[in-house]
Amino acid sequence: MRLGVLDVGSNTVHLLVVDAHPGAHPLAADSTRRLLRLAEHLDGSGAVNAKGVAGLTAAVEEAARAAEDAGVEELLAFATSAVRDATNGEEVLAHVAERTGVRLEVLPGTAEADLTFLAVRRWYGWSAGRLLVLDIGGGSLEVAAGLDEAPDVSFSLPLGAGRLTRDRLPGDPPSKEAVREVRRYVRQQIAARVRDVTRAGAPDAVVVTSKTFRSLARLCGAAPSAEGPRVRRVLRREDLSARVPELARMTCAQRAQLPGVAVERAQQLLAGALVAEAVFELLGVEEALVGPWALREGIILRRLDAIGAGEGAAARVVEGVAAPGARAGAVAL
Repeated sequence: MRLGVLDVGSNTVHLLVVDAHPGAHPLAADSTRRLLRLAEHLDGSGAVNAKGVAGLTAAVEEAARAAEDAGVEELLAFATSAVRDATNGEEVLAHVAERTGVRLEVLPGTAEADLTFLAVRRWYGWSAGRLLVLDIGGGSLEVAAGLDEAPDVSFSLPLGAGRLTRDRLPGDPPSKEAVREVRRYVRQQIAARVRDVTRAGAPDAVVVTSKTFRSLARLCGAAPSAEGPRVRRVLRREDLSARVPELARMTCAQRAQLPGVAVERAQQLLAGALVAEAVFELLGVEEALVGPWALREGIILRRLDAIGAGEGAAARVVEGVAAPGARAGAVAL
């Protein structure tokens, strides 16, 4: 069957279309992104402003048409921290649903971590042993660790690269004082949860996911994405720490010239590097594998599991969240 996953993040609206069946490896058929930077369209009260709502509505409508054109049988549509944290999130979702017929489900941060962990586990298999999985998004950092398909510990922290850049790193380049303060803030946030991770046991493998980690790994010498998802890519703490001071001195335009750094991600690369360096150091990570599967694949795998169990179209991907209605040809998570 052909499934579509519509991911409304802090930076982009991303539609992934896959051909997938229970027990089979999902094969990507199409992938489209629209840069939205929804997190930048917040007013002083933390509400998404009119421009942000209009942009989101247009992006979802465009993605829904693309999914229909691609022959998608079920569309799994969800939103993460940008909508989750907005003070008018429910109103925004209602407006989008009314205009487009697509009802986005808001994922809790722990659900993001859990589903990303599932995707990583399935990619690397049981032979990887106990996993520690790290993901830096635009609005949050997700951490999950464990031995099974469901992590023993998972949590989300408001340490996304876009959020930190917008709220705490003004200037191009930002001042040394601002960088130092962000470094201090990030480490305090992570340090408060270190014990939760260490209680889950020492990992046999550490895996990082997300565009931020992939960009940092490419910057530190990993193979480019053009070489395919099965190439082994590693991000080492030593290499990462050596690049952070350099990134702090660069302007956004200079960062955009670096290998593997997209223009739209250049501004927030420094913040992502500060978070990555901190979480590596505080959790004792010397090197990590760069995983090709993350949240979107986790959503697909959870849905396929439900289909395989005979739960049909009413199956939930995320338990405990009220199921919204969905447009014809789509299914709620």
